[in-house]
Amino acid sequence: MTEKFIYGIQQIGVGVDDASKLFEWYATKLGADVKVFDDNNTATHMAPYMGGKAHDKRAILAMNMQGGSGYEIWQFEDRVPQAPKNPIQLGDTGIFSIKVKTRNAYKALADIKAKGVTPMSDMVVSPNGTKSFYVKDPCGNIVQVQEYNNWYGTGKNIGGICGCTIGVTDIEAAKKLYIGVLGYNAIVYDKSGPFEDYRPLPGGDETFRRIVLQKQEKVGGFSKLFGSSQLELVEVKSRKPKKIFADRFWGDIGFIHLCFDVRNMDAVVRDCTDAGFPFSVLVAEEFDMGDANGKWGYLEDPDGTLIEFVEALKIPLVKKIGWSINMKGRDPRKPLSKWLIKAMSFNRVKFKEQAKL
Repeated sequence: MTEKFIYGIQQIGVGVDDASKLFEWYATKLGADVKVFDDNNTATHMAPYMGGKAHDKRAILAMNMQGGSGYEIWQFEDRVPQAPKNPIQLGDTGIFSIKVKTRNAYKALADIKAKGVTPMSDMVVSPNGTKSFYVKDPCGNIVQVQEYNNWYGTGKNIGGICGCTIGVTDIEAAKKLYIGVLGYNAIVYDKSGPFEDYRPLPGGDETFRRIVLQKQEKVGGFSKLFGSSQLELVEVKSRKPKKIFADRFWGDIGFIHLCFDVRNMDAVVRDCTDAGFPFSVLVAEEFDMGDANGKWGYLEDPDGTLIEFVEALKIPLVKKIGWSINMKGRDPRKPLSKWLIKAMSFNRVKFKEQAKL
């Protein structure tokens, strides 16, 4: 097989200081209560982004079965995770915030408040009329809860991740990766100026160019679960942006990477390299990731933001009985049966404070 498949967003890495605490927060506040894996090992291949040394870590992949992408909640275990030395401002380069989908933003806002979370903003409206609001997790990572019309499950009001906001220095240069390679070729809008919906955010009163790109992947094993997603690229015009992870390690507090589910890693590497985006980290042989198994690698966008690609070859479905699915030999275009995906619900973790979202 020579064709590459870059499916939806599999997960976004969230650097935290206490993985157990943050998993409980995302489970009870945002409904991401399915623990796909809980992995303790030494991160060796990412040493170039961690001061040149391997470090012990814990990583939890949490999913919301309403659909959307997951959270890879990531914590150093042999050093104290570092927060940004200076407050992150909108437009700084890197992943500024994640987007979490809701059916009804007003109901989600009321429910979040009832759960004891103080929002960063009241309801705001984007240039295309989308309603949303912002909250922070206990580590200060910013989450935008926005109305969205692409769902997998039914009933609950809040789903999983449906994208993120990324600061870039040059949108035109960034489009070569995000549109040309990753396939986000539907432009929702492209606007410039000051924006009222940005004003509640740190640095949000500057002048920006912002472009929202969307992708709907209709093929692939988990295409129905991950669904469509949006990337919002933000270029600040009225000040010079800083790098979100300047003088810090990958894995420190913040959104550490954007990860895509793929098939045929060799073709992905080839096509990305041909487009001018070579991999800086590549584990091309099968590699155990706790309860999962696969191939993976990273490249950088034009501003150094890390983009991960994972070709999952073994995926845990029901951890308690050791039931996994082997993706080898499967038709790369065919979605998994709905009952197989629903089996992941057996990995749901219940807390005393259950999210009613």
